[in-house]
Amino acid sequence: MEIEEVRKLFPHLQTDQIYFNHAALGPWSTLVLDRIKEYMGERSGLNVMNFESFVKWNFGAKEKLAKLLGTNTSRLSWVDNVANSMSIIAQGLDWKTGDRIILNDIEFPSNVYPFLNLKKHGVEIDFAKSRNGIVDIEDIEKLITPKTKLISISMVQFLSGYRADINSIGELCKRKGIIFCVDAIQAVGAVHVDLNKSPIDFLTGGTQKWLMSSQGLSYFYITEELQNKIEQKNVGWTSVEDPWNLLNYDLTLRSNAERFQTGTLNAFGIAIFDAALNIFKQLRMGNLPAGRQGCEFRVLENTNYFINKLSEIGIEPLLKNISNEHLAGIVTFKHEKSKEIFSELEKRKIYGAVREGMIRFSPHFYNTKDEIDRVVNELKDIVG
Repeated sequence: MEIEEVRKLFPHLQTDQIYFNHAALGPWSTLVLDRIKEYMGERSGLNVMNFESFVKWNFGAKEKLAKLLGTNTSRLSWVDNVANSMSIIAQGLDWKTGDRIILNDIEFPSNVYPFLNLKKHGVEIDFAKSRNGIVDIEDIEKLITPKTKLISISMVQFLSGYRADINSIGELCKRKGIIFCVDAIQAVGAVHVDLNKSPIDFLTGGTQKWLMSSQGLSYFYITEELQNKIEQKNVGWTSVEDPWNLLNYDLTLRSNAERFQTGTLNAFGIAIFDAALNIFKQLRMGNLPAGRQGCEFRVLENTNYFINKLSEIGIEPLLKNISNEHLAGIVTFKHEKSKEIFSELEKRKIYGAVREGMIRFSPHFYNTKDEIDRVVNELKDIVG
């Protein structure tokens, strides 16, 4: 499929607006809307007890997600949000007084509070200091002590858009015997992820942003080795090997990551997600070598073009002169009148975000240079 064909799948593009806010919430495609109609039709009378449909969609969503991540379905579990997936790790490991965790000072709170919550148990948190939106491996490495038990970082920082050197950090953790956790909510769907090659113990993300699905459904990947270290605090009827033997009460947990799925799942969200992932499947934009039609290629092409165009009108993005391996789809800049600029852009039907007093844009693979040009021209007019 060509990009123009893809763009026809998004109703919002048929209106006079530009949507550059995928780092917050992705728009729904007609594939999702068709699935919603199908789901509504079944649940409202055509097939009220639509369990067979759910099983099909659940299997499809996990298969497609596994391919996108470069792993297999046995290592994936559904969860409601990233904070709760991080809490499974935070609450499930055997912490000792004096154990240490390394985070950084520009993480989204979902990757901070579950670990800060361990301070009452004597666990210490070390924050690597960022520099202009960048967290370097050197800043992390110098904080490591013999007591460091876990390092957690976002693959792509939610504010600056900086893409961390995940493989190098993972190798460092592997050498030091440190658990490595990654928040990939701003990465998966935008840039290439391959868990077969990356030394990551735990990775989590949501479906509502770059994957353009629904809120209230997230996922995580966990290695078998780390899973075996977790003392699972929450269990339910679907955590066990034989869930449909209802009155047996045999608490033998499943051997795969689905042991963390404790009961009724977000069936509606999973049905939607299965449909949303078909865009990546059909366009072969998943865990495959980057090419001119690849998702990451187009995202980075848009990002670089946007950065250069902003620089031409005197606006300096945080990540100017950064190599592609440290870029993703987020372009952010500081301005003393960011709220006023944001308000004026919305009046002109241009949608980004204001975070921490900065303007953040996040165009996806299907966005075009013409759209970027329009945004830059409007900014030039607003800023003066």
